[in-house]
Amino acid sequence: MTQQILLVYIILGITIILFASDRLRVDVIALLVMLTLAWSGLLEPREAFSGFASSAAMAIIGVTVLGYGMDRSGAMSRAVQPVLHLAGTDERRLVALTTLAAGLMSSFMLTIGSAALFLPALLRLSRRTNIPASRLLMPVGFAAILGGALTMVGSNPLIILNDLLRQAGQPTFGLFSVTPIGAALLACGILYFAVFGRLVLPARVKAGEQVSPQQALIETWRLPSTVYEYTVPPDSPLVGKTREEVGLCREYDVHLLALAEDNDVSYAPWRYTRFAAGQALALIGPEAGVQQFARDFGLRATPARRCFQPLRDAENVGFAELVMLPRAPLSGKSLREIALRRAYGVEPVLLISDAEVVRGDFSDRPLRPGDGLIVHGRWENIKAMADNLNFVSVTPIEARPARANQPLLAVLCFLAAIALTVLGFSLSLSMMTGAAAMILIGVVSIEEAYRAIEWRIVFLLAGLIPLGLAMEKTGAAAFAADRLGGVLQGSHPLLVLTALSVLVTLFSLFMSNAAATAVLAPLAMNLGQQTGLDPRALALLVGVSASNSFILPTHQVNALFMGPGNYRTSDYLKAGGVMTLIFTAIAVGMVYVLYL
Repeated sequence: MTQQILLVYIILGITIILFASDRLRVDVIALLVMLTLAWSGLLEPREAFSGFASSAAMAIIGVTVLGYGMDRSGAMSRAVQPVLHLAGTDERRLVALTTLAAGLMSSFMLTIGSAALFLPALLRLSRRTNIPASRLLMPVGFAAILGGALTMVGSNPLIILNDLLRQAGQPTFGLFSVTPIGAALLACGILYFAVFGRLVLPARVKAGEQVSPQQALIETWRLPSTVYEYTVPPDSPLVGKTREEVGLCREYDVHLLALAEDNDVSYAPWRYTRFAAGQALALIGPEAGVQQFARDFGLRATPARRCFQPLRDAENVGFAELVMLPRAPLSGKSLREIALRRAYGVEPVLLISDAEVVRGDFSDRPLRPGDGLIVHGRWENIKAMADNLNFVSVTPIEARPARANQPLLAVLCFLAAIALTVLGFSLSLSMMTGAAAMILIGVVSIEEAYRAIEWRIVFLLAGLIPLGLAMEKTGAAAFAADRLGGVLQGSHPLLVLTALSVLVTLFSLFMSNAAATAVLAPLAMNLGQQTGLDPRALALLVGVSASNSFILPTHQVNALFMGPGNYRTSDYLKAGGVMTLIFTAIAVGMVYVLYL
C-alpha cells in the first residue's frame, strides 16, 4: 500500500464518520473533502474543483429547474388528481401507489429523470394531504433507484455493463435478463415502506417552512378552511331569497365562497344574488353553523363537484390579509358602500380594527386606515384588490401564470429533456437544455430558476466527485479489489458474492455508480475466473449492486430529495441501512439461484 492510497483511505474514513455524526452540514463536509484532496496533493486544484463542471452537478441543476417549472406552471396540480382520487389521504396507500409508479417508470427512464418528474408532484400531494414530505420523498426516491434494475437500460451501471462485457469478449445480457432481480428488489422495497415506513421515516417538514404563510394565517386568526358543498332542492325555503335576506353571515357566521348553476361558477356572489333550485353552494364557516343553515333550509349535502375543484387547490384560491392604506380614497366607507364582492369578487371573512377582531356580518362598519381585512378568493382577484391606492397585501399572493398553455409547454420541455437522454445524449446536456427552454419560453424566469436550485446539493455532489477521482487516480479502488480477490479464493460462492456486493456498495457511495461499475466489473470477471464462478454472473452483480446507494445522500436521487424532504444523514442511515441489507440479500440470492 502506497502513502497516497493510505491517505485516501484516511480521508474516506473521516468523511464517513462526519456524515454519520451529523455534526456538520453535508455540503460543508463535501467542501472540506474537496479542499483536503487539493491541499494534500492527491489531486491538482483543477481536478479537485472539477466536480462543479461534472455531469452530476449540472444534471441536478437542470432537473431542479425543470421540476420547479412543472410545478409553477400548474402541470403537477393536474397530475396529482388521479393519484389523490385512488389513494385519498391514506398514507400507506399513497406511498404504495407512488413508489410503484416511480419504480416502473425508472425501468425505461434514467432514475434521476423519474425522480425529477415525481418531486413536484409529491410536494403538492404533501401539501394537500398534510402528510409530511419526508414520509413521501424517500420511499419514491428509493423506488426510482430500485426500478432501474428492472431492465438493462434503466440505470447507468447496467448500460455500461454490457459494453464492458462486450470488450471482455463475454456474451451480453438481453433487455429483460435482469428483470427477475429488479422485480424482487422493487417489490421488497414497496413492502418495506408499506410495513415499516412509519418506524423508519421522519415526520419532518422542511426547515424554514414549518408553517406556510397560508397555514399561518389560518391558525393565527382561527379561520374556517373546510369547504362544505350543498345543493338547493326545489322545495327549499332558500329558493328566491338573497344571502342578505337569510342572514348568512349575520345569523350563521357562514360565508358563501361560490355558487354554481349548470357548472357556471360565480365566486363570492353579490349579497343580492338570489338562490334558485338546483344551485350548488360552496360554504365555509363553523361546522355547527353550516349544518344549522343546511337544516333550516333543507339543503342536500353533495360530494365534491368538479366545478368547485379550484376552491380545493391553494394554487387557485386562498386567504389574504389586506390593510387599508393611509389617505385611501375608500377610507370611511363600509363594505356595503364599496360593494366589495361585486367590485373584486372576494369574500370578506374577518375584520381587524385596532385590537378588535370582528367576525360574521360587518358590512355596515366603516373602514379606517390601518384596518386589516381578511378575504378569501381567487388569487388574481385578490391581487387586483391589492394593486390599487386603497389596500396593500401583507400575505404572499400566488397569482397563477397568465398564459393558459404554460402547463403544456412545461410538460413538453420536460419530455423533450427525457427524450434527449433516451436518444443517447448526456443527462446533464439534456436536462440543462430542457431547463433553458423553460426559461426562454417564459415558464419560469431566470430569477425563479436561481431560487429553485438546491445549491447545498450541488456542493455535496461537486465535493464528493473528486473523492471518487482520487480513489481511481491513486489506485485505492484497484488495491481494495485486488486484495479482495486474493482473500476470497476457494471460498463458498455465497461468500464471494456477498463480499463483492458489499465492496461495490461501499464504492458507489463515494464514486458515481457508473465509475464504480467501470472499475469493479473487470475485476469481478477476473475474480470469477480465479474462483471458478461465472464471470458474467459476478459482473451482473456489480452492475446491480452499484445502485445500492441508500445509506448516504450521495446518490443523485437521494441528493435531489434531501433538501425538499429536509432529511439528515441519520435519516438515510436509519431507513437506508435496512434497505441496503435487504438489497444485498436479494441481489446476492437471486444471482446465486439464477446464474450459479
